[in-house]
Amino acid sequence: MSLMDAPEYDPKREMLVRNISIASVATLFLLVILTVAGYIAGHGWLFTNLGYEHRVDLFFNALEQRDYSKAFGIYNNDPDWKQHPQRYADYPLNKFTEDWTTYSPVHDPIYAHHVDFSKSDGSGTFGTGIIVAVNVNNKKEIFMYVVRADKTMTWPAPHELKRF
Repeated sequence: MSLMDAPEYDPKREMLVRNISIASVATLFLLVILTVAGYIAGHGWLFTNLGYEHRVDLFFNALEQRDYSKAFGIYNNDPDWKQHPQRYADYPLNKFTEDWTTYSPVHDPIYAHHVDFSKSDGSGTFGTGIIVAVNVNNKKEIFMYVVRADKTMTWPAPHELKRF
């Protein structure tokens, strides 16, 4: 192909190539910003921990409303736990209720909470679990552990976190 046989200039195609290039760079830039922002804000890379933080928030909302049956279901990730209570013979509802009232980590009824931040914990790219820091009754920070595989919770978490 010689210069004389070159294809004719197509401004529409040139604009399409330019727009795709700009969109690709902008998308990549946005992805980098979201990745770093999620980590800095304390919600995991790309905000991957937000779903687990939401579960912990629902759990504490149920405790605040004194709906221990619902909280027990969230804690065990089994909303239909009443259909098979024998699965929870080792840690039944009455023991759970006692632990979150009489032996509560804040030693008072839970009337307010705020999920502060979370961090991945364990092995693997995103960890095997999430530790979620919760400020309870505006005076004590406790750490809940959410297992990634089955979304069950435990308290206390394997270790406490520091913000940064």
